[in-house]
Amino acid sequence: MAAVSITRPLAAHRARWEELYAGYAAFYAVEQTPAMREHVWGWIHDPAHEVKAFLALDADGRPVGLAHFRPFARPLAAAVGGFLDDLFVDPAARGSGAADALIAAVADEGRARLERDSLVHGGGQLPRPRRLRPTGGAHEMAHL
Repeated sequence: MAAVSITRPLAAHRARWEELYAGYAAFYAVEQTPAMREHVWGWIHDPAHEVKAFLALDADGRPVGLAHFRPFARPLAAAVGGFLDDLFVDPAARGSGAADALIAAVADEGRARLERDSLVHGGGQLPRPRRLRPTGGAHEMAHL
């Protein structure tokens, strides 16, 4: 299978991003409306908003996975960490490397922008769980 590429969501990705995000919500049996997706889409395209996003694209340029993330204060460490709110890969694309590529992109973003190499995930799909360790209801990436 060809390698996936990572990009920021563009207007052309909107419909597919909505499908993926609706799939993520369905996976967790969370009710999500088109209005809610519209709201989040606005957040990830607002440079002033804390929530950011990446999409994993297959060899044809079709989005097959998403990651939503944001910085958060870590008072005890007097630093800022990164929180991975949502991580989802289309079931048909699982095993393609999309999840690993998304996690790597978020970690790279954190290393470039944040004060510490720290990425916490709030409980979504956990690809390769051996790479994650529980931290009080979330999961912190080991060895970023």
